[in-house]
Amino acid sequence: MNLSSKAEGDALVVSVHETRIDASVAIQFKDRMREETDAADGRVVLNLSEVDFIDSSGLGAIVAAMKQLGGKNPLELAGLNENVDKVFRLTRMDTVFRIHNSLDDAIVV
Repeated sequence: MNLSSKAEGDALVVSVHETRIDASVAIQFKDRMREETDAADGRVVLNLSEVDFIDSSGLGAIVAAMKQLGGKNPLELAGLNENVDKVFRLTRMDTVFRIHNSLDDAIVV
């Protein structure tokens, strides 16, 4: 699971460099998110602009990452394409996460 992170403004941006977050990589995703966000202090923005597909296991992994961060480090999402956005809306997870249209929108906030 290829993730990278960098500080931008008041947020830690974690970018997913994969086209899928599904059952085959969900555990790796959770482990890599923990590694990338261990030292987070404030907002964490998960950049999903390269992700084309997410299934229920991938969604669960993102929820697990949010819970691992706890309340002091909110997890926000950015750059969801149409397919990924549809999954978040159909499962009503768009009410759980703050979702930004783009990474630029997330950084400006």
